[in-house]
Formats: sequence, C-alpha cells, structure tokens
Amino acid sequence: MVRANGAVSLRELARVVQTSEVTVRRDVRALEAEGLLDRRHGGAVLPGGFTRESGFPQKSHLATAEKTAIADLAAGLVEEGEAIVVGAGTTTQELARRLARVPGLTVVTNSLLVAQALAHANRVEVVMTGGTLRGSNYALVGSGAEQSLQGLRVTRAFLSGSGLTAERGLSTSNMLSASVDRALVQAAAEVVVLADHSKLGTDTMFQTVPTDVITRLVTDEPPAHDDRAATELQALADQGVQIAVAGASPSRGSGGAGNGVPEPTGAGAASTQGRASSRRDVPVPAPRRQLSGNGHPLRGAPPLDQAAPERTSARVADLRRR
Repeated sequence: MVRANGAVSLRELARVVQTSEVTVRRDVRALEAEGLLDRRHGGAVLPGGFTRESGFPQKSHLATAEKTAIADLAAGLVEEGEAIVVGAGTTTQELARRLARVPGLTVVTNSLLVAQALAHANRVEVVMTGGTLRGSNYALVGSGAEQSLQGLRVTRAFLSGSGLTAERGLSTSNMLSASVDRALVQAAAEVVVLADHSKLGTDTMFQTVPTDVITRLVTDEPPAHDDRAATELQALADQGVQIAVAGASPSRGSGGAGNGVPEPTGAGAASTQGRASSRRDVPVPAPRRQLSGNGHPLRGAPPLDQAAPERTSARVADLRRR
C-alpha cells in the first residue's frame, strides 16, 4: 500500500487488515527496522531519509484527529483585529478554517489552501504573497514570495513543517519552502509552531525556524509509549519554548502542574491508564511553562513563596484535615 500510494495512515492500515492500530503500529515499527518504510505523522511512508517529502494527498489523510485538536487550540491564540501570517501545510489549513470566525482579522499567507479556507469569511482580509506555485503543497514559493514579505510586520506567525527538534528547531524537506518560511518568520513578532507529536524528534534537510526563535509549540498529546516525543518536549521547554498540548488536562498538561508530557484525558484515559506506570513524565520548568487550559500563559499569579502567609497556613491546615 505504501509503494502504491507513497504514504498510508495507521488508521487506514488497521481498517484494511481488520486489526487494531496497536497491532499495526507494532508491525510498522518492525518494517521500519528492516528499512522497508519510514514511520511519519501517524502513518508510514516510503524510506527516503532527509530529502523525501510526501505530497498533499498523502499528508491530508495522516494524523487528521491530531491536526484538528491542534488547530482548535491554536485558534484560541488569535484575537479580534490581529494581523498574522499563516504558512503552508495541512495543519495550518485546519487552523485557517477556524480563523474564518475571527472578526477584523488580516491573514497574510503563501498557501492557496489557507486562502481558500478563508475565501468566504466576510470579516477576514486575506493577503496573498506573490511567487511561483509549488503544486505538491499548493504554496507560492521563490523570490517573488520572499520579496512580497519585505517590510511586513504582524503580531505572530503560525507555521508547520516536516520535523521539529530542540537541536535544530523546525525543518522541512524542500529548500524553496524553507526559504519562504524564513521570510514569514522575519515578519512576525512571535512564532507559533503547529506540529503533531510524530514530528517531534524528526529532523529534515532544511532548517526553517531555529529553536531560540520559536515562541510557542502547539502539539497533541503523545502516546504513553512515545519516549522520543516526551524527551523532545522536555528539551524544547528547557530552551524556553512555551508548550501547549491539545487535549491535555489543565492540571496535568504542559502548563498545569508542570508536566512536559500530560497524562491521558477524556476517552483515551481508560485505554492508556494501564500503561501509565511505564510512562516517563518529563517535568517542565513551571515559571516558564504555566499555560491555561486554552494554551494561553497564566499571568498575574504570584509565586508560591510570595503568597500571603496566613492563606498558605490555612491551606496546609485544610489539606491535613482532609
């Protein structure tokens, strides 16, 4: 199936062979060990190392639930009347669909898919870059796109990519796409990266955004067995990236009690509860990572040692009674 389509999702594989995604994931891992395919974005692709990139038809069917959750959380960061830039990608396309409801918004983009998602939003102004159309991801690239971004200034940029590591930051497999993404970053005061957990720890050929330039990462909750994603989240947090995890419990997510990798919540909690004991939770520095349930930093809360002494004593006494 991978040879015929270039990529396939775990969900589709499980449906075709009539087994669970857990079984499929194990088998795909074994096939990857033999060098027959690479695991990517909730599915599998043909092996190709740093230079291979799946086209839009393949990407659009991979990790769809994760992309939806990430887009829902990221949309909450955008305020009425803002001017932002949105890069190309299937995750940013999902974000654009939600931005159509934000009044007074101005969106600068090089993505035809993002522009199409906002085309009928009568309260959103869309500004397209120039450039040459790259058909594999429906994006405008080249010197025309980069020149049209010169002198532009917006509040934040929303970008996706092929991989994200603490060492190199966000990267992609195409040189032209990377160059335009760098131009988008230069136009923004803040940079928000949208990346599902499967991209964490994946490094591709062309760096687009160094880690020290990334303001915030919006990602989904990694599976309990994914130590690579957990380790990468910790490393990103240590370098000052704010982590917002879609679907995480506010009290246990990346901004609640300081866990870099949240515990399962909602419908997934029961299925992963038995594996929680083997999971390696990575603490995130609390002063830099306190996020509310919607992904915004919590402001105005004094550190514990600055709280009123009498209030602290009363709280301790109450806990002892309990």
